[in-house]
Amino acid sequence: MAKENDLCEIHRIHPDRIEMAKLHEIDDVTSQHLAEIFKVLGDATRIKLLALLSANEMCVCDIADALGMGQSAISHQLRVLRTARLVKFRKEGKEAWYSLDDDHVVRLMHQGLDHVMHG
Repeated sequence: MAKENDLCEIHRIHPDRIEMAKLHEIDDVTSQHLAEIFKVLGDATRIKLLALLSANEMCVCDIADALGMGQSAISHQLRVLRTARLVKFRKEGKEAWYSLDDDHVVRLMHQGLDHVMHG
């Protein structure tokens, strides 16, 4: 068991590694935003919803039917995704049509799926 005042036995410093690490630092605000995105993505229903929208634009009633959920529950999940800027909508008459906000969301979903399928 290490004592509180024990020093690391390795005394070598690797300036090239330290410099590379500095290039990849994330400030507090950015890290908080990223954590919020991952928090939103930490829900299986929202993942299924994003997967549906990756195929094509859909209205709330079609999403609810596809996921076997009520429209109010879907509307709530869409509001969370909209706030996180993962989905967007457009109005057509009284209907709102939802789609993924941009290609970043598709890439994020694909990268996550690739990671899950790899391991």
